[in-house]
Amino acid sequence: MEVKTQIEALRKELNQHNYNYYVLDNPTISDFEFDQKLAELGKLEAAHPEFFDIDSPTQRVGGAVTKNFETVVHSHRMYSLDNSYSKEDLMEWEQRVQKMLGDVPIQYTCELKYDGASISITYENGVLKRAVTRGDGIQGDDVTSNIRTIKSVPIRLKGDYPELFDIRGEIVLPLAGFEKMNQELIEIGEAPYSNPRNTASGSLKLQDSAEVAKRPLECLLYYVIGSDLGIETQYESLDKARDWGFKVPTISKLAKNMEEVLEFISYWDEHRHTLPYETDGVVIKVNSIHYQEELGYTAKAPRWAIAYKFKAEQVETVLNSISYQVGRTGAITPVANLEPVQLAGTIVKRASLHNADQIAKLDIRVNDSVYVEKGGEIIPKIVGVNLEARPADSERTIYIKECPECGTKLKRNEGEAQHYCSNVYGCPPQIAGRVQHYISRKAMDIDGLGEETVMLLYKSGLIENYADLYELKKEDILPLDRMAEKSADNLLKGIEASKAIPFERVLYGLGIRYVGETVAKKLANHYKNIDALAEAPLMELIMVDEIGERIAQSVIDFFSSSINKEIISRLKNYGVQFVLEEKESTVVSNVLEGKTLVVSGVFSKMSRDEIKQAIEDHGGKNGSSITSKTSYVVAGDKMGPSKLEKANKLGVVILSEDDFLALIQ
Repeated sequence: MEVKTQIEALRKELNQHNYNYYVLDNPTISDFEFDQKLAELGKLEAAHPEFFDIDSPTQRVGGAVTKNFETVVHSHRMYSLDNSYSKEDLMEWEQRVQKMLGDVPIQYTCELKYDGASISITYENGVLKRAVTRGDGIQGDDVTSNIRTIKSVPIRLKGDYPELFDIRGEIVLPLAGFEKMNQELIEIGEAPYSNPRNTASGSLKLQDSAEVAKRPLECLLYYVIGSDLGIETQYESLDKARDWGFKVPTISKLAKNMEEVLEFISYWDEHRHTLPYETDGVVIKVNSIHYQEELGYTAKAPRWAIAYKFKAEQVETVLNSISYQVGRTGAITPVANLEPVQLAGTIVKRASLHNADQIAKLDIRVNDSVYVEKGGEIIPKIVGVNLEARPADSERTIYIKECPECGTKLKRNEGEAQHYCSNVYGCPPQIAGRVQHYISRKAMDIDGLGEETVMLLYKSGLIENYADLYELKKEDILPLDRMAEKSADNLLKGIEASKAIPFERVLYGLGIRYVGETVAKKLANHYKNIDALAEAPLMELIMVDEIGERIAQSVIDFFSSSINKEIISRLKNYGVQFVLEEKESTVVSNVLEGKTLVVSGVFSKMSRDEIKQAIEDHGGKNGSSITSKTSYVVAGDKMGPSKLEKANKLGVVILSEDDFLALIQ
């Protein structure tokens, strides 16, 4: 028992030193003393394996190897943020917020926007349970073993923490650590990493957690989410998270109005380069959690938060040539091939020129000196031309008239900015692009099959569309370049496994123009199977929630094609899912069938989420805003005055919590 007590005391002491060093940036012992104590603990644990604990400081060095990262559905969706680039954008956002909440005073929390890899960490009873990447916002990869190696992530919490909650933040690579990593690579003759953000993101997907432990990653946390947390404001949540042991950035501000928000932005736009991390803006959030719930979300982002992006870094370089890329829909994208130049931590060689109008507007010409910036985009863009440096023999750029891949005459639809190649089923990049979209992670997620392999299969004459994938045989693909037996087996297993992918993702994978993930889910949930969707008339499609005429016509055009009909028929025969999997119904009555209800305010007997679930359980539909189609508003305390006013104006029936419970009972 004495040894156990000694081990527990050492663990507690080392955890405190870790916290002092990595969270508070205030070490109280030297590195040598820490290493001595850690070694002492390691020896004791090795001699007494019966006292092993996965949460011990000795386990921070990693060692777990993950071959395949499990996909995990987020318990609370990870939304993106809407971006703003000017004072005017912020004022418009504030007006929208004020309009929805009514004439009430609103405070804002201002926090720096750190440029890293988003992470969601779940804690249960004060212990780290799981860490999941953002992924597509709905589901991500379980990287718990790798996150455990990051010293600023607490394994066990302290203080008065909730029983179960998620905390979101960014995994970042401090600039000093990034420079040191690159210097070590250069010294051994290896290519340096491109930038801190990509390096941090890539680190999370390393298979060997011991390698992750060697990297000086940090975790900056900023958002607590869960049910009944007892937290009333965002600013309060930051303080509480610090008390529980998290590394929460101290640079934040509670602003009483938009003027104070703009002061915070102005200061850090000027001083951000003094920070130890990369930051590209400021996140502004409505401080009240209650108001956040009232404002809710759009399909992609919270209405109660917005990111202000600092003005992008801009550089000047020479445009060497213009090439043209053909996308899977036939859209032509002109690309500038540049004299390599350093921009925002990366070497830039190419930039998007968007379309013919943009080239004409800026009068961009080959051999021009051009201004390039990233401006919040992944692909850099040309934003101007240095006319004073233009060569005397410069010639105006003439946009191509024929497809650079198949020679088909390009067309441009009225009202659209891009030119298109109409050779849908004969243009190589379109054919390969559709297959690449079909196999992508958000669609069929076929392991062992990437962009290069798709091109190999196409050029070898083995595939011409995604249905051909299901006829591939091992003897067909083994002769391909760099295709070993194991790779061939993995590819075929991935194709076979894709037959279990649910209908809504298959529909997205078909690559119907304008049908993204959200629209595919709407159509799948409405029509239940591919046959009903294929036979739907235009006006019926337009009546589906969030489906406009452009999307509806695109769906009609897709299913009018005899080639597409044949491909779908083949996919059905191979066993691909074209019927929506009906989940076990939670409906207990149809008392609210055909009714749309909006929930607003704070409730005493049920949480907002429980009321929303009860609405669905009784056949109703939850609405996000009050319209003429709203049947009832379920109103609790602190209901937004603007919602109350709108409900009264439209004559919508307002139910109290007790009224609602009586209605469904």
